[in-house]
Amino acid sequence: GINAEYGEFRTMSSGALTAEEEILLNDFSRNVPRSTSILFHLNALFVSALPMWLFWRIQQLELDTYGIMFAIVTLVSTFLMSLAYKNVKYQLKHRIAQRRHAGVTAEVMQQVADASSDKKKVVKKEKDDRVLFKKTEVADLEATHFSIFYNNALFLFLTIILSFYVLKNFTPGANYLGSSVTSACVVAFMSTGSN
Repeated sequence: GINAEYGEFRTMSSGALTAEEEILLNDFSRNVPRSTSILFHLNALFVSALPMWLFWRIQQLELDTYGIMFAIVTLVSTFLMSLAYKNVKYQLKHRIAQRRHAGVTAEVMQQVADASSDKKKVVKKEKDDRVLFKKTEVADLEATHFSIFYNNALFLFLTIILSFYVLKNFTPGANYLGSSVTSACVVAFMSTGSN
């Protein structure tokens, strides 16, 4: 009974995954490809370093005095922003794929029709695979770019509001620390929501 079913399940699950199963697993996974991860980290490092430049040039915080704090705050903000990029991308990818389904399907069917007039007919499974691949590709790209734009805009907006209005009476070092870390924490926290 149960052991036989469990044994059968183990045997089936220990086999290699098909290409279709791998695509589905990657589609529903929170893992991002290495190239996307590098893109996220570089963007996060750049946007996290902007407040450092602001406080170094405008608030006159010297690099030799505040260099260690600049480095730590930039690294913490970079980590939190990368996390936010990944979370927002994951949330958006499926919604974008659903919204782009009709357009992607029409485009792929047009390509298949153009290609099949020259060659043999394409089977339905191959058409569906092409649509799924193209839809995933489009949704992944759009979700990546929107995630970077949205999180960067929110981080910079919060940093400016906090540093120039909320924490304006604090010392420049405390202002930098508070505005940068708080902004990154808020962005990371908001990215975990399920909107």
